[in-house]
Amino acid sequence: MAPGGSACKEVLESYPTVSDYEIATAELETNSKPTRATNGLGGQQGVYSTNGVHELLECPVCTCLMYPPIHQCPNGHTLCSNCKIRVHQCCPTCRYDLGNIRCLALEKVAESLELPCTYQALGCNDIFPYYSKLKHEQHCRFRPYNCPYAGSECSVTGDIPTLVEHLKDDHKVDMHDGCTFNHRYVKSNPHEVENATWMLTVFNCFGKQFCLHFEAFQLGMAPVYMAFLRFMGDDNEAKKFSYSLEVGANGRKLIWQGIPRSIRDSHKKVRDSQDGLIIQRNMALYFSGGERQELKLRVTGRIWKEE
Repeated sequence: MAPGGSACKEVLESYPTVSDYEIATAELETNSKPTRATNGLGGQQGVYSTNGVHELLECPVCTCLMYPPIHQCPNGHTLCSNCKIRVHQCCPTCRYDLGNIRCLALEKVAESLELPCTYQALGCNDIFPYYSKLKHEQHCRFRPYNCPYAGSECSVTGDIPTLVEHLKDDHKVDMHDGCTFNHRYVKSNPHEVENATWMLTVFNCFGKQFCLHFEAFQLGMAPVYMAFLRFMGDDNEAKKFSYSLEVGANGRKLIWQGIPRSIRDSHKKVRDSQDGLIIQRNMALYFSGGERQELKLRVTGRIWKEE
């Protein structure tokens, strides 16, 4: 190493803000090959870059795009505010104490960018100003759906055809064609209602898919059974359909009519909102007949499309 080499390195690293700004500006002006996108629904027409500037805005820890406040260490290494807490105020690149330095130059560069939606490959052709992109993606109609299976915590996401195959192949869910159904639910010990979940059933109806849920849980201090329907699609599509559920015996019956909830709403959210047919345990055992030692419920229903 040449004499003074270490000192030179220290001098270079002591002016990171100027260096980062110059790199960002240079890459924005000389290396960018912007593409002009057509104006889509909710987005704007503009120029966006997918080269080095975009990479500069990726947090080195979580690899997500960074949003203000963007933090930097004394040597100019940047990271997002969430990861600043996760790394315990220690720069993951050079191990210096992070302090409270903001990279205002990089935040300013981000303001000039317009980027395509993350779900472009799934069909969203809109582009957005950098700071509006995240809000759009939280509600983008092309974003993947979560697996609607309620029997276990499943992390699989995808479009509707992918999830239908996943439910059939991985969760072994029953698939039925038709818009009417007649299901019988049997449980040998009806006093066990600690979040007992029956495997859901998927119906192909009007070219769409619907998930029928039936389960037992505690509603306050009262044990109850609940049946409800969810639509495999967005809420605006779900509102085009209605459904009814009916359960009864011995000359008495309970009827529920409603609109299926989108699988955008979690299974737990729908259940906790009590948006479905709720049957108290005593009533369920009455419908079951016999000595009330076994649950035997027959739930019938139909789905129709609103004109």
